[in-house]
Amino acid sequence: MKAFAQFMHKELGFEGDGKDVKDICAGTDRYSMYKVGPVLSVSHGMGIPSISIMLHELIKLLHHAKCQGVTIIRIGTSGGLGIEPGSVVITDTALDSFFKPQFEQVILDNVVVRSTELDKDLAEELLNCSKEIHDFPTMTGHTMCTYDFYEGQGRLDGALCSFSSEKKLEYLKRAYNAGVRNIEMESTVFAAMCGLCGLKAAVVCVTLLNRLEGDQITVPHEVLLEYQRRPQQLISIFIKKRLGLYNQNKLLDNAFFLSN
Repeated sequence: MKAFAQFMHKELGFEGDGKDVKDICAGTDRYSMYKVGPVLSVSHGMGIPSISIMLHELIKLLHHAKCQGVTIIRIGTSGGLGIEPGSVVITDTALDSFFKPQFEQVILDNVVVRSTELDKDLAEELLNCSKEIHDFPTMTGHTMCTYDFYEGQGRLDGALCSFSSEKKLEYLKRAYNAGVRNIEMESTVFAAMCGLCGLKAAVVCVTLLNRLEGDQITVPHEVLLEYQRRPQQLISIFIKKRLGLYNQNKLLDNAFFLSN
């Protein structure tokens, strides 16, 4: 998130290199937060519990700061499903492990089911922004959110594995047929909380591998770093268009810089 804040510092035309951008939450080890103009860049950790804590506290902060017209976008990495590594997926609906568009929250001793629909107009706007980038494929699709990275995502390479390779592939193919194009661990609670709080939200993740072909990432580290910058490029275009600062020639220069 610091790297994204520094990237946006340059993209928005602020003076300096942005290397001295301050972590607003430096007094806590829960997460990091950086502010560059109207952009707030916040880390959320890994998994549903971690991001939900951050969202509760961030949404309260936005309320007390009297912020209006807020758009929240989660960017990150994911495992792809039937698509090439390096593809960027804009989530249209977040699904649970049963391919249902819902998030189950245990409150006291009750299971409360909440919708995980995301803002369709925002997803379409982001997809239109992606047409300005020709270096990598971008698409909309369902995102499956799990509670676990290993068995919960059908991985065979964890400390525990209670199923066969055949069962794994059968499950992942059913997920693909249900419209799932990537898998991660935060989107359902993110969509549910933002929706309940009336915030326009989107999830934009790059895929690091095709899970139908294996569990291990095989591309070199420098390629992974370039993959991770892809959602940042897309969100940069979106932000600049919203602010009326978008310049296509400048984008091409920056795209060349990022690819190196």
